Amino acid sequence: MRTLLYLLLVLPLLGVAQENDNYLLNMSEITVKPGQNSQFIEGVMSWKKCYKDNEGEFKWSMWKRVQGKGTVYTMTSRMANWAEMDESNDEAGKKCRMKVVDLIIPHVESVEYNIARRMPDVSKSNSNLSNDTKLVWVYNVKVDNYDSFMETVKEVESTIKKAEGDTRGTWCSVIGGGPHVSDYFVTVPFKNFAALDEDRDGVWKVYEKEKGKSKADAIKEKFRSAVSKDWSYMYSLMDDLSY
Repeated sequence: MRTLLYLLLVLPLLGVAQENDNYLLNMSEITVKPGQNSQFIEGVMSWKKCYKDNEGEFKWSMWKRVQGKGTVYTMTSRMANWAEMDESNDEAGKKCRMKVVDLIIPHVESVEYNIARRMPDVSKSNSNLSNDTKLVWVYNVKVDNYDSFMETVKEVESTIKKAEGDTRGTWCSVIGGGPHVSDYFVTVPFKNFAALDEDRDGVWKVYEKEKGKSKADAIKEKFRSAVSKDWSYMYSLMDDLSY
């Protein structure tokens, strides 16, 4: 298991490649020890202040999982390519490393690190989240039949794009990981929780309106047969813990 020390000292080296729509996404899922969330937040804020005061250049986002067991955060950053993993010139990170050791790691139960690649052909045309995004819904899948799964995703997303002008979310393929890690996931952004109350047809309903019920039923069955497991969570952006 990668330690939080690696998480906070290495991930900030990976700059945000805003212009690259085929970027690699670093994701570190941090589970906080029960009853120690306040101490964890204080530790991250202290480390962030140190990093900022030392003119650290690299950016990350911190998201708090809304549902599920325990208190879980996901820290994300981008790489334009694998070569960025070789970079080690973050002097601000080095100067602030003891903040991590003394103020953050003691309050962390576990950390899991994964990497995914954005799939531009089936994703929103804009590779960046809008500045007013404060909430994301993430739908994860494990697949048994890659070809059938991708045929379904491409067909549905192209139909949504035709009907609405663009797709609704960003698809990513996960690179490696343990047996419990998803193969693919899609992230759909929202401005806030209130946006979830908006009356809007789901993607299957939009597809049905465009292609008819028989085709919608057929492609839903094709999707279900290709997917072995699926699950979803919402994540709320923590501005104070992001940089």
